[in-house]
Amino acid sequence: MLERSPFASEWESTGRAIPLQFKADMGEEGSYRLLIEICNPNSRPVPVILFAGRRHLVWKGELSAGEKRSFEALIHVCAIVPRGKTQPYGDTTVDIALIGEAALYGLTVTKEQCPVVYIAGDSTVTDQSAEYPYAPGTSYSGWGQMLAHFLPGRAAVSNHAHSGLTTESFREEGHYAIVEKRLKAGDYVLIQFAHNDQKLPHLLANGGYRDNLIRYIKEIREKGAFPILITPIARNSWKGADNSYNDFLSEYAETVIFVGKEQSTEDFRVPVIDLHKESMAFILKEGLESAKAWFYPADFTHSNDFGAFRAAKTVAGALGEICPELFEAADDYWTPEGSLTLSVCPERLKNKEKPAAEGEFPAEVERPEDMITRAEALPMLIQALKFFPTNVYNDMYSDVIGHEWYAGAVECAWQNGIIPEEMTEGGCYRPDKALLLEELLAMAMNGFRGRKKTEIKGAGESEERAVREASVWARRAVLEGLCLGIVSGEENPKRTVKRGEAADMIRKLAL
Repeated sequence: MLERSPFASEWESTGRAIPLQFKADMGEEGSYRLLIEICNPNSRPVPVILFAGRRHLVWKGELSAGEKRSFEALIHVCAIVPRGKTQPYGDTTVDIALIGEAALYGLTVTKEQCPVVYIAGDSTVTDQSAEYPYAPGTSYSGWGQMLAHFLPGRAAVSNHAHSGLTTESFREEGHYAIVEKRLKAGDYVLIQFAHNDQKLPHLLANGGYRDNLIRYIKEIREKGAFPILITPIARNSWKGADNSYNDFLSEYAETVIFVGKEQSTEDFRVPVIDLHKESMAFILKEGLESAKAWFYPADFTHSNDFGAFRAAKTVAGALGEICPELFEAADDYWTPEGSLTLSVCPERLKNKEKPAAEGEFPAEVERPEDMITRAEALPMLIQALKFFPTNVYNDMYSDVIGHEWYAGAVECAWQNGIIPEEMTEGGCYRPDKALLLEELLAMAMNGFRGRKKTEIKGAGESEERAVREASVWARRAVLEGLCLGIVSGEENPKRTVKRGEAADMIRKLAL
């Protein structure tokens, strides 16, 4: 019998847990049925979470004192192309991770022929790793790795989604080749893209994106398997200028629905699961701040385990109607407030020292004494406030050309309502114009309000003078900047700003 870690209770008392992990090399690929037996050796009930494979959720719940329980799960073991690699890496191992004050006392593994549910997608779907020690609120998770929870031993999930993928790169980087080689009649392929396609001009919703979806559908049909399209999950994205929800993905969601209808025939339907509509409705109901509990901290695109579970429940509910022989609707929830969760432990997260993440706002900038231009400020703001970058430019300003290095930043800022209308008189952005302090604050606060709520407190006499000296349209942003300590009340809001100064101000807002 494999006991739980002797260090587990220490971490569990702080809201995190060290998992008990087990790995067995089966020597060959394929689908395997697992009979997992766990028990609670304690004299009190304990919450337990059970993962298999690449952190695919098998079960979560509570074991009563002394209780033993058995679970069946199907797992698909095959090669993958890891992120950043170009060649498949073989995998023949079965993995188990048990979280909570419980023990694994039995595991039986048998090879089995069964339907496989393959998944194609991006970072919102992929198998994400978790922080160690584990807490669900601070673990990245794609909904694909939660889907197995809703499959009661009838099919195996094989998730080939990866971060950064598009409908094009999923094929070009070799991920689809792995699926296509193993795909057999009676299997299913779930397809959800768009988050990265929308960055590229040749993958517009009604262009390359649509064409790629149709090609996948036809090729999957030829194998006798069943393609199922899924609209892209929504982001927690809002415009700080007017506090409205900012739906970047509507065109892509509409295209998915249209392609599903267009490619359906009397003999072969292409089902569409509208995850975008459902997830967006949930975010609208929750609002910016409450919705954050379902996302990884300071991330507005990628869910934590709670958010991924919720999305997987939505997908599984729809699949229960499409293919009821495999899925069943589960009256099951996993929420940040639930009694069976391990807490996020924000104090530890806040104090944790970690290396700078890719894309984190830099500590220093080049040419700090030069005056910053409007074009140069936008990438800083987008990076610091973690807005979703894009390489597409839709010609909204007559003096910004698509091939310019800053065009994608202008597009992103325009999409997110960062640029005030007062800065675009005559349909021009004037990217090379030296940026005024009030203009920087107006753009910065438009972006910041889309990420966090601001609170305007009473201002002193000097601060009131600084606000009065600002243009009417920028006064709110100047006052917010004063209240947040970004600038002092002695500032002249109409002066130009140096690159180093701008970086220091923006860094104070960085998420």
